[in-house]
Amino acid sequence: MSQVLDAPHAAGPAVPDHGDLPALAARHGLTVSGARPTLTGYVRQLWARRHFITAFSTAKLTAQYSQAKLGQLWQVLTPVLNAAVYFFIFGVLMGTSHGVPDFVPFLVTGVFVWTFTQSSLMTGTRAIASNVGLVRALHFPRASLPISYCLQQLQQLLFSMAALAVILLVFGVPVAWSWLLVVPALILQFVFNAGLAMVLARLGAHTPDLAQLMPFVLRTWMYASGVMFSLTQVAQRTDLPGWVFNVLQWNPAAVYIDLMRFALIDSFTASQLPDHVWLIAGGWALLAGLGGFVFFWKAEETYGRG
Repeated sequence: MSQVLDAPHAAGPAVPDHGDLPALAARHGLTVSGARPTLTGYVRQLWARRHFITAFSTAKLTAQYSQAKLGQLWQVLTPVLNAAVYFFIFGVLMGTSHGVPDFVPFLVTGVFVWTFTQSSLMTGTRAIASNVGLVRALHFPRASLPISYCLQQLQQLLFSMAALAVILLVFGVPVAWSWLLVVPALILQFVFNAGLAMVLARLGAHTPDLAQLMPFVLRTWMYASGVMFSLTQVAQRTDLPGWVFNVLQWNPAAVYIDLMRFALIDSFTASQLPDHVWLIAGGWALLAGLGGFVFFWKAEETYGRG
């Protein structure tokens, strides 16, 4: 019996130590499932899925008003009605139209451009949280989602621009070559919106309460951006300190709104723009776009978990 107990065990396959597993996996070409790619690899993945991004944004836009009897007409009616409400409150009751030439085109342009940023950030905040099932089921670069939502809002703005053009013509604003400046202004604003939406998408994925806070943040930002009134007129009436006026005028929402007003409304002249406005607009787009993209990419492995 003792001989049996003392006999050495039969030799079997060696079990690798856990510390050797990464080296073993690398030797056989295995990689971590869902690992974050390099930044350049991530850009390539996004480009490869560009058709998904555009199809997803178009489908979301189509479904947005699918249950309404007026259907896609609401894409134009919603910003127009918002502008009408703001005109009654600020233009008629509060008299902010005094001293502002072409106030209706001024107001409608501000509302349309601001709505583009506001809607992009609101939908971007919920981009991951509202698509958890999709994120967990399929492997794709998660930045596709906030970018798709911003593209959806850009498409909606382009529909609204048709109504804006009619309003400008009705109120006597002539067609001019400066209208072509709308294209670079919208490109810069889209890059800015997408970058900030990616920041909020990452934060919103782990902090759902952020979506409840955002309406208050955006409302405050709207009032500080001269959407319904002229920042220059307010500064003259209230004797704002110069640095406060500069902060208000250089904030990105005000910059993109003023660029669109300068492009579309002939009475809105370059004297009402901050110095180096295109440089400021490009700087905001670069800072938000590149910074937001890297910030979102850093957490790529965490989305949909927990």
